[in-house]
Order: sequence, then C-alpha cells, then structure tokens
Amino acid sequence: MKKEFHSNNRQKLYQYIQNDSIVLFFSGKQIRKTNDEYYPFYTNRSFLYLTGLDSQDFIFLAKKHENTSSVEETIYILPSDPIYERWNGKRLKINEVLDQSGILNIVPVDRFENDLHRMIQSGDYKNIFLDFDKLTITDPDDIVYQHSQRLKMMYPYINICNSHSYIKAIRTIKEPCEIEAMKKAQLITAEAVTAMMKASKPGMYEYQYKAEFDYVLGQYGPDGPAFPPIISAGHNNFCIHYYSYTGQAMDGDMILNDVGAWHDNLMNDVSRGFPCNGRFSERQKQLYTCAFNTSEHMFGLIKPGMAMSDVDLLARKFNFEQLKDLGLLEHYEDAGKLIWHGGAHHVGYDVHDVVDMSHVVAPGMVFCVDIGIYCEEWGIGFRLEDNCLVTENGCINLSANTPRSIQEIEDTMMKRTK
Repeated sequence: MKKEFHSNNRQKLYQYIQNDSIVLFFSGKQIRKTNDEYYPFYTNRSFLYLTGLDSQDFIFLAKKHENTSSVEETIYILPSDPIYERWNGKRLKINEVLDQSGILNIVPVDRFENDLHRMIQSGDYKNIFLDFDKLTITDPDDIVYQHSQRLKMMYPYINICNSHSYIKAIRTIKEPCEIEAMKKAQLITAEAVTAMMKASKPGMYEYQYKAEFDYVLGQYGPDGPAFPPIISAGHNNFCIHYYSYTGQAMDGDMILNDVGAWHDNLMNDVSRGFPCNGRFSERQKQLYTCAFNTSEHMFGLIKPGMAMSDVDLLARKFNFEQLKDLGLLEHYEDAGKLIWHGGAHHVGYDVHDVVDMSHVVAPGMVFCVDIGIYCEEWGIGFRLEDNCLVTENGCINLSANTPRSIQEIEDTMMKRTK
C-alpha cells in the first residue's frame, strides 16, 4: 500500500474525532512464549491500517486542535540499536517511516511519555481517544488498556474515549487498492487449494495436505497464511475450528479446508470440500449440491441496500429448503442440526474484519458467503466459502477461480500430481 492510502485512512478517522482531542494508536508488543522465546510479532491491524508501519513498540499520536480543527501527527519509533539489530533484525529508519506512512514528525519512542504529559498539562486537550477492542471480558489487558489505566490515575480530569467504532466505520468499505490486493491474494489461495486437490489420495494425513498448501504460499513470500489453516478429513470435519492436522483421510472421506493467503496486508478466506479419492459419492453430491446451489443463489441476490443480517438469514433459509427436499430436515427451527454457523463475515486487514455490521450492504464491501453443512448421520461435513465483492449493481465472487462446482473439482483432481 502507498503512503497516500494510509494518510487517507487517517483523514477519514479525524472526521469522527472532536476538536481539542488527542488520538493514540499502539503497534503492540511482542508476546513472550516461554523462557526467553517470543511469539513472532504481529502488528495491531488498525495501527497498520492507519500508518503502514509494521514494527513493534511504535506509537502513533495525533492532536486535533480546539479552534482550527487542524491535526498534527507524530510517530514515535524505536531508535537504531546496532547490538539489538545484530540479534533481532533491522529496525525501520526515519526515511523508511516517512516513505511508508507519510507522517512528517518522527521522534524516538522514549520521548512519548514526557511529550504526552506536557500536552495534557497544557490544558489544550480535553479528550484522549484510544482503540479499545476486547473481544470478551476475559481477554487480558493489552497495552491500550494498561495505558488507559495509567492515564486515569495520573489525569483523572481528562476524558478517555473509545475510537473503535470509528475504526470499524472506516474499515467497512474497501478502497480500490485493497480490492486489488485481495484479488492477488485470491490467486495464491486458488493455486494452493488446487495443489491440495491434485495431491489428494486415500491414506494422506491432514498435515500432508497442509504441507501442500504451505509450499505454494511459500513461493510468494514469507508472510504465510492469513490465519491458521483449517484442514481436516472425515470425522474431524465436525470440528469447525480444527487445527490438529493429525488425522488420516480414508477412502470415501471428504476433505475440508478453510484457508486463505494474504497480499500487501489484505486477507481472504476460502473454504472448499472435496472427496479425497477424487470422486463425489452420491450422498456427497447431494449435500454439496445443496451448498453450491445456496451459494449461487446468494451471489445472484446480494446487492447494495440489503441488510447485512439478511445475507445470513436468506442463505440459511435457502439451504434449509434444499436439505428439506432431501428429507434431512422437516422444520426450519431444526436447521441448526445441519447448519452450524453463520454465512457472512467481512474480510480485509483481519480475516474476520473489524467493520460496522449495522451498515447496509454497500459497494466496496468484501465479505464471505459461507455455506456449511454438517450431517453427522451420513458422516459428511464441509463448507463452501467464497469472498463476495459488492459492486454498484450486484456483486462479484472474488474466489470463483478456486474450483468450486462438482465438475470443476473432479476435473481438477483427475490431474493428480502424485
């Protein structure tokens, strides 16, 4: 992404921020795994969305003045440290920070606390906006919550405000450059899923399917998957978020993969189910046809102006009617026996993207059409998930290039590589 994209994102945010306010975003800290080993660092996605800077221990600060509504931006960065960098890799330099973010005022991070103290003590600012985004009440306090607690203790007269709803609003609609990045990510994902299909055979272990997926992604860069791949066989398909990779695909099993690549920080999320032996059984065909028909129905239906909640609801109802025709369901109230999860979530800088879900369907949105069927009675579970780009008049299936019909999947699997 070019610096103009990130600068534009910040300008969108400032439209929500009232005057006499300070805005803070933290890139985050590396988390210790055990002893002196740390998990690979993962930059806070909203910080990355606003700045383009992929580095730990950075802080973005913006001051919106009371009278002029003008905004002053500062990025606090880690200074060069030859010894640290010898062990842990290069830190971003000032010219790199400027080129990537477009932020002119770049200072060492050790100045942040004193600078913030002077700003607050000046009396020019009444509010501090932080990005509070806990998913559950049991989530541990991250740097945002820790810093908020210090601010409340030291400056009880300052208003602590939450910018998270504003971030959700501006991340809801994707810019053209984001959509292009997602299209490129889709090409990688399609190649990786196709590789799994071509390698598939009875007796393969789930970790071997994953190795095929990982190999393809590794040819496009070091980032790896957009999220931990879900790859399962047979009865393991009945665990929606399955990460063990220890099962073995037996003849007649369905392979479920829920995977995605990323490109230029934009992610995708694609699911395919296919028979490990390359040929759908009659029952597998019946269930897959229900999912495929439901997906096709939704891609013909989605358009601007719909309520986002209707994407889930209409897909569920259409899928139910198909399953009812097979005699597997009788009443809509019982649909949950076979349809275990919702059918739509946004994708972008996060694979379950931070967006305003109350927003009606609008051009520039990208979300999943995710049709899952889990029939334990027949021992068949899978999902068909594609990424939907909403256009001015309808929508486009961004992941249509990944084999998805029964004929496409079987034809692909006939081209086995091993």
